[in-house]
Amino acid sequence: MTDTLTPAQLNPAAARSLDAWHGMIQRGDFADLASIIHPEATFRSPMAFKPYRSREAVVLILSTVITIFENFTYHRQFADGDGLNVVLEFSADVGDKSLKGIDMIRFDADGLITDFEVMIRPLNGLQALGAQMGARLAQYLPAYKG
Repeated sequence: MTDTLTPAQLNPAAARSLDAWHGMIQRGDFADLASIIHPEATFRSPMAFKPYRSREAVVLILSTVITIFENFTYHRQFADGDGLNVVLEFSADVGDKSLKGIDMIRFDADGLITDFEVMIRPLNGLQALGAQMGARLAQYLPAYKG
C-alpha cells in the first residue's frame, strides 16, 4: 500500500476488519473471510446490475476472484469522514489483460462488511474477468441475486 489510513480515520472495529482483509490478501488465505462479513452483506459486481446478497455470496465471490487475479496489488486507500467507508484502489492482470479498479467497502459499527462494491476498467479487462468468473460461478450466483 502506498497510502495508509491512520487509526483516527477509521472506526476501530472497521480498522481491525480492514487489517484482517489485507492480511488475507497477502497470505492468499481466505479461511477467515466470513468472520468479517455481515450475514446480510451485499456484493455489487461491475458485471451485474442487481447485487448479490448474503455472507455466503460475498465470501464465494471474493474468494473466487482472488484466484483469477494475477499480480493483484492495492495502491491507495481512502476513508470517508464517518470512519465506516473505505475505497481501495487496485491493479491486477487477468490473462493477458491488465485492469485497474476500486473496492468500495462499507462497514457497520461492529466492523463487519455490509456492502462491497467493485468498479473496474478498461472494458476488455472487465470482460476477461467476467468470462473467468462466469466459467467458475455461473451455476451458483443466480441463487444470491437480490
